[in-house]
Amino acid sequence: MVWAGHETGVFSSWEACRKAVHGFEGARYKSFEDSEQAKKALNDNPFKHIGKNAPAPPPDPEKLKAAGLPVENSISVDAACNMTNGQMEYQGVYTANKQLLFRQGPFAKGSNNIGEFLALVHALAWCKKKRLDLPIYSDSKTAIAWVRNKHAKTKVEQNRQNDELFDLIDRAEKWLKENTWTNKILKWETEVWGEIPADFGRK
Repeated sequence: MVWAGHETGVFSSWEACRKAVHGFEGARYKSFEDSEQAKKALNDNPFKHIGKNAPAPPPDPEKLKAAGLPVENSISVDAACNMTNGQMEYQGVYTANKQLLFRQGPFAKGSNNIGEFLALVHALAWCKKKRLDLPIYSDSKTAIAWVRNKHAKTKVEQNRQNDELFDLIDRAEKWLKENTWTNKILKWETEVWGEIPADFGRK
């Protein structure tokens, strides 16, 4: 039985069920001893049957329809920052298969927003160097706005520990002001598509 998949409902064979869920992000399904049990469970919360450790529930159908599907032939970027010590790093991957394209850090006394900003600029510069017009996804509205304004409006204070990081910010802002690009910078819809492919998996 499938709660969330390409098709939902009660299926009489595993092969039919497999086709309904194969490649579907956040699929919810379970086998039952008979069709009557499956039909009763169809209207239940799936977590009642598949446990709390299952992936998150499927997105709202209306939101999914509005967002559509992400462009697989694209780059995804993300950053991770340890809130305890301020160690920050960022990376970019090919969206379709999560192939690592670049990774930088860790840098001392940073922030997640700074990392997201630097990752976007790094992706833009990387694409320009390789003459690639790929869309670039980020799940950070703040970083996207900083790139659009060509200025990282961070509240992090500069000190001797993060001089290197602020040098990178200065260089990134300079690059944005001196270069043009055709790559689309797109918002990754986490609520609908799940975690961005470049996510560090440390939540």
